Amino acid sequence: MEKKQYIEAGKIVNTHGVHGEVKIQVWLDSPEFMRRFKTLYIDSKPVKLISSRSHKGFLIALLDGVEDINAAMSLKNKTVYIDRADAPLRKGEYFLCDIIGASVVTEDGESVGCRSRLLLLHDILPPALPHRICSEYRCRKRSHNCKADRGYVIHYVN
Repeated sequence: MEKKQYIEAGKIVNTHGVHGEVKIQVWLDSPEFMRRFKTLYIDSKPVKLISSRSHKGFLIALLDGVEDINAAMSLKNKTVYIDRADAPLRKGEYFLCDIIGASVVTEDGESVGCRSRLLLLHDILPPALPHRICSEYRCRKRSHNCKADRGYVIHYVN
C-alpha cells in the first residue's frame, strides 16, 4: 500500500484572540508533537508556523500571512496537514493511516486477514485481547474522534 505524502494533522476549530492566532484540534500524538513542524499545509499550500503553544489540549498557532482575526476566521474548519518527510518517527512508531490495510498474521505465520480498522485503547490493554493473533497497539492520543487517515502516531507494544 502506497503511503500518502501529506497526513491529516488537525482541524482549525476557531480563532484565538484578535491578533490572528488560530486554535487547532490536533489529530497527532499531542500539540507538542505538532509544534515540531515548521511548515503546515492548508488547502494544499505550505504555511509557515511562526509560533505556537499548547493550550488545554489544543494548539494555538500563529501562521505566516495570518495577520488579524479576519484572516484567522477565514481558516476556520480547514484541515491542517503535515508532510510525511518532516515527521521522522522512532523505531516502533507508525501513523494510523499506515496500519490500516496491513496484513494480520498469527505468530505461526498464518494469515487471518487484513486490518480494516483500529480500536484506540487507553493506557491499559484488555487482558482478553488474543495475543497470539493480534498485534497489540496503544495510542498515546486520548481521543475517540479518530479517523483512519488522520496522523495519530501509534506505538507497537511487546
